[in-house]
Amino acid sequence: DDHLVSKEKLLITKLLDRYARHGRIGRPVVNTSDSINVRFGLSLIQILKVDEKNQVLETNVWETFTWTDILMTWNQSEHDNIDKVRVPSDRVWIPDIVLYNFADPRLKEQREAAVVVGSAGDVLWMPQAILRSSCQFDTTYFPFDKQNCSLKFSSWSYDGTKVDLNFFQDLKMFSLESYMKGTEWDIIENKAQRNEFFYECCPNQPYPDLTFHIVIQRKVAFYSFILILPCALLSLLTLVIFWVPPESPAKLVLGMNVFVAFFVLLLLLADSTPRAADSVPLIGAYFCLSMVMITMSTVLSTVVANMFFRGVRINRAPAWLRTLMIDCVARVFFIRDKLIEETHLPEAPQKVKCSRLRLLKDGKEEQTFCPPKPMQGTMNNPPLQSVFDSNSNNQNGTIPRELSNGDIDRLGIIRSSIAEDLRMIREILENYKERKEKAERKEKHVREWRIICCITDRLFFLLYLLVNIIGICIIFFAQ
Repeated sequence: DDHLVSKEKLLITKLLDRYARHGRIGRPVVNTSDSINVRFGLSLIQILKVDEKNQVLETNVWETFTWTDILMTWNQSEHDNIDKVRVPSDRVWIPDIVLYNFADPRLKEQREAAVVVGSAGDVLWMPQAILRSSCQFDTTYFPFDKQNCSLKFSSWSYDGTKVDLNFFQDLKMFSLESYMKGTEWDIIENKAQRNEFFYECCPNQPYPDLTFHIVIQRKVAFYSFILILPCALLSLLTLVIFWVPPESPAKLVLGMNVFVAFFVLLLLLADSTPRAADSVPLIGAYFCLSMVMITMSTVLSTVVANMFFRGVRINRAPAWLRTLMIDCVARVFFIRDKLIEETHLPEAPQKVKCSRLRLLKDGKEEQTFCPPKPMQGTMNNPPLQSVFDSNSNNQNGTIPRELSNGDIDRLGIIRSSIAEDLRMIREILENYKERKEKAERKEKHVREWRIICCITDRLFFLLYLLVNIIGICIIFFAQ
């Protein structure tokens, strides 16, 4: 029945029968001391996933193996000049080159692929594999981070004297000819190196490995819209809190809303970064710092509001506080207020001219009236002071000789009535003056407290602004 099949199939059957007689277990060498030179290469097709939570890098690669198998040789002239055949990989010997930092729970990394065998025994095997390798991710500068991952390949059971491992075509890097660019990561560095290790159990037996290093950088476009931009806007809102008037309850409401917004961003960040990371993302520290500053701002806003409304109930701010805030800090911040200017002006003493009014009743009583403040009259009503002066200039209050005794008595009664009316007017004016001065003092104290509150808010604003600038410099420029 040989005429029913091709020469290639007959050759494959012959080669596999030879392998079946000798068995696929064991290295295909003539002498035990001989070493098989295995060349290995990696072609990176795609970075499938970077799992920061589980510290796993998932890649789609093509692995390339080449070696020489003495059981897979033939004479081309005897087999219709066939130079290559394809046989199943599970029917021949293949090197046990595996990924050492393997992190796939399936415990299987390669797809089935046939081996290509040449007439001289040279074997080429290129299986496709989905590699899940463990990688220590550093999220300190997330989302502006760079990750350095390594894939270590070596023989699992043979040392270097049995299986010598080298690079395919001396290419000491990933082959990127078929690489598909991802949407989240960019490759910025790609290299590989060959290492030899000597273990204590076998000091004379080298164990070679090929380690491929890849440095990837995260694309920040996505995170700029879900983390960076909201963070910047919330920081600006936090700065606005310090410019809200101290007596407004909106300070507390805005502060609590911004605090909740930062907390939501912190939850998004926690969902994107590993929970057991050795390093904390600086942007997370910035979120926490902003939340602390917002908490301080809210507490201090409460203090400021209390200071403002407290000024309505108490007499005056302490002298040391007025000196520190109004006299010193206000000038540093270029805060100008009429109250500050009035604070440094000496109060002019008020001079009140007293008029003596002699009221003689039976020639025995004399009174002196001092008005609280001269009051200006109108054109039709002469000033009150002129009345007093005219009375005082009337021959020192003496009664004319032409008046009778009855007139004198009536005049004394009239003057007593006038004196009583003037006394009542004086009391009314003094009460009015006292209330007005008290209201002015109270208003002045309230203004003092308000200035102190505004200055305190300005201090907190500059402190928060300074902390934000330092935090931004550390996060965005420290790397």
